[in-house]
Amino acid sequence: MNTTPSTRGGRFGTIRRAGFALAAMGTAAALLAGCASADPLEEGGETTPPAEGDSAALVVGSQAYYSNEIIAELYAQALEADGYEIDRQLQIGQREVYLPEIEAGSIDLFPEYSGPLLQQWSEDPAERTSDEVYSALVEAAPEGLTILDQAPATDQDSYVVTREFAEANDITTVADLANVEGALTLGANSEAETRPNGPQGIAEYYGIEVGFTPIEDSGGPLTIQALQDGDIQLAIVYTADPTIVQNDLVVLEDPEGLFLSSNVVPVASDRVDAEAQATVNEVSAALTADALVELNRQSVEQQSPAADIAQAWLEEQGFLG
Repeated sequence: MNTTPSTRGGRFGTIRRAGFALAAMGTAAALLAGCASADPLEEGGETTPPAEGDSAALVVGSQAYYSNEIIAELYAQALEADGYEIDRQLQIGQREVYLPEIEAGSIDLFPEYSGPLLQQWSEDPAERTSDEVYSALVEAAPEGLTILDQAPATDQDSYVVTREFAEANDITTVADLANVEGALTLGANSEAETRPNGPQGIAEYYGIEVGFTPIEDSGGPLTIQALQDGDIQLAIVYTADPTIVQNDLVVLEDPEGLFLSSNVVPVASDRVDAEAQATVNEVSAALTADALVELNRQSVEQQSPAADIAQAWLEEQGFLG
């Protein structure tokens, strides 16, 4: 996922867990900006649900990914308009870092992506279509977590190559990579090396061996530059990322279904009551694929803060009185 630099409200801040510190290291740290937020739990403390009537704020989190932060702001601001107190814990890393916090109850509401999340909770899932993946995800969610309604918006993992590389090698699908002479290298965040869509997945689904180069900007400018310079031949970039069009990149078709369908989907703790769930579901229903691409474009091209992008969209959709 892209971490294209823009003025944003959250970052790793004072989250003191070791995993968070690791996620903040490297190039990605230089690309993220914003205001620090306090960890909702004391270090090493256990998650204790608030007693009935407790006015503790709902903790809304996001990945270290500008698009995900925008979606988290959509949830947060819509809930604040309904009178909920929100504690933002934004830009807190990738799935390997934040998912244990969600499962532990440290984070109450988080925008996720159906396919990749299902792969975390279900070993080698057979589901591929949007509805199949969503149903399986609802069933696979751990106790204490609720999968709210998925949005029409998708942000699908994809392999991309440059237009020049695609035309020179007559490539339109991932399978076509088998016909390329010479070594192939995939560039992506370091965690992709062991994820299902990393080199192991390409070998398993397509029988193609590729090398791997870690580039810690989630498909951002460094990844795109490495692709254009020929240091890598393919990269993982989300399909809702406007840099694909901006740089005339080619998204390779995935005939074997390596990538699961990936709709935006909120994950909620038991502290998110029925009224709050209904509000978030309304936001999700309005978030189309085209709308998400436009929100992302405003961040990438205009460098607008996530909070401002979210506020303008919510006002336009009638969520903010």
